[in-house]
Order: sequence, then structure tokens, then C-alpha cells
Amino acid sequence: MNVLRWWSGLLVAFALLILLRIFLPLPFNNEIIIFSVYVIGCNFLLGRVGFISFGQPAYLAVGAYGTAFYLYYFGTNPYVGILIGILSGIVVSLIVGPLFVRLRSDYFALVNMALAVIIFFLMQKVLADITFGDNGLWFLTNVDSTPILDLTRPDQFYIFAFLAAFAVWAFYKYLDDSIFGACCLATKMNDDKVRFLGYNNFHIRLAAFVIANTTTALAGSLYAVYLGFVSPEMTSPARTADPVVVTILGGVGTLFGPIVGSVAYTGMKDLISKYFGNWELVIGILLVFIMLAGEKGIWGSLEPLIKRWVFRQREAEKPAAADAGVKSR
Repeated sequence: MNVLRWWSGLLVAFALLILLRIFLPLPFNNEIIIFSVYVIGCNFLLGRVGFISFGQPAYLAVGAYGTAFYLYYFGTNPYVGILIGILSGIVVSLIVGPLFVRLRSDYFALVNMALAVIIFFLMQKVLADITFGDNGLWFLTNVDSTPILDLTRPDQFYIFAFLAAFAVWAFYKYLDDSIFGACCLATKMNDDKVRFLGYNNFHIRLAAFVIANTTTALAGSLYAVYLGFVSPEMTSPARTADPVVVTILGGVGTLFGPIVGSVAYTGMKDLISKYFGNWELVIGILLVFIMLAGEKGIWGSLEPLIKRWVFRQREAEKPAAADAGVKSR
């Protein structure tokens, strides 16, 4: 029962994603899944460690370009490309992480934003001979079909992305329930107490930084394989706030906030942009209301209500089960 209870939330959440697949177009579902994976790293940094990261597009681009370089210049297997994108995210995170995680609050946010701008101009100008600048890298025809799940087909790519997202959420749920997750939250709340307990704040933050940004790099790899194209636009300074906005929209520090926020953000973008060019204004107004209502976000507000309803259902079932046991005797 404990094992079933542990998995039940994940199974219900992803069952609802399957329902979305039934009623909504495939491209919309693919975008939601990839964007959710993109956001969960930012959600973990902000909710668990207290890092406001406006630099997530940099790590998204690192994963995407790592995959793109392989598929354009060296190979044709998309699975290998995704693996290289993930490894690129790990390497870059390990290089900049020891410097960045020593900073707190506004300084961390600013240096990450600066990194996103640096990556943008590297891909747009400095490395234009191999990235082709704003024209981007087109490699869709270079990707080979793969057995079992053919990632060149959008419907089978959806299955792969869905399974990858499920594995990511199971991993983050495990982190939330682990000692490491508790240490991440503790280092956000009180550094001195963490040191008093014998833990190293720097190592905790560095590990969290690498995990979160590697997840973001995975999202970049998925984008690259799905679109067959990458460009510097994905790390544009205009996009640096997107993951933070969706994190707040869904609910900071909540496990399913990134999914709910991604569905709301992507849905509003697609729906409102048909009638209103400046759709970001509507998102901004909604965020103001969310912040004034207590900063819980959509899922952060719904989660206590759902838990209360589930608790009442269980309490109501107990007398019925007891009566059934008495009658059987």
C-alpha cells in the first residue's frame, strides 16, 4: 500500500496527460511535455534551494546544441544525440556551478542571466561558422529511424518524451522524499543550522545546480530531436524569464506545478495569441493576481483542496470497512 500510495500521484498526473493527448493536437501535447521538463529544473532550484535562475535558456541551448552538433556533423542516431546533449549539460554545469552557487539571491539571478546572454551571442555571432547564426542548424533529414520507438515520427516521439518525463518526475519525487531533498530545503532556510548538522552547503547547492540544469539540458535535447532544428532564439534575452514565470504560475516548489503551469502557459499562449497580439500582458496580469493571492500558483492552491478531499474520502471509508468486518464475523 505504501508503494502504491507513493506512485499514485504520478500515475494520476500522467494519466491526465494521456487524456490531453486524446482531446488535443499532438504538437500541443509534445510541447507541453518538453516544456514541463524544461521548467521542473527551475522549479527545483527556486522551490528547494532558493535560487532564482533567469539563466535556464542557457542550459536549454547547451543541451539542444550538443545534440544538434552531433546530428549535423557527426552522427545520425537521435538517442546518441540526446545522450550527448545531457552530457553537455552536466559538463557546463560542473564548469560554472562552483562559481555560481557561491552567490545568493540577486547575484545568482544576474550571473545566470549573463550566461544566457553570452550563450546567445556565442551561437549567434562568435560561432556563426558552425551554428549558421540566426539561420540555425537544420538536421531533420540527417536523423535516422530507430527501432522500437522511431523518434523521427511525432507520435512515437511523444511516447518517448512521455516516458522520459515520467522518469524525470519519479526522480524528482524521490529527491523530495530523500535526505538530500530535505538538505536542499534546509540550506534554503538556514545555512548555519545545516553546517551545525555536519552538512556542506556548497556541495548540496552544487549537486542541486547540476541536477536541475542537466534536466534542462535534457529538455533542450528533446526540442532539438523533435524539431530537427535549433537556433540562438531559444536562449534569447527575451525568453530568460519564461521558466520562472511558469514556475510561479504552476506553484513554486510543488511537484506537479511545472506540468500545470506548462499546460496553462502553453494553452493561453496558443489561445490568446489568436485574438490578442500582446498575449504576454494577460500572463503578467494573471501573475499579479497569483502573487497577491499568496504566491501558491495554480497547483499550489489546488493541492491542499485535493488532499483534504482525499483525506475525507479515506475517513468515510474506514467506518464502512469496520462495519463490513463486524458483519463478516
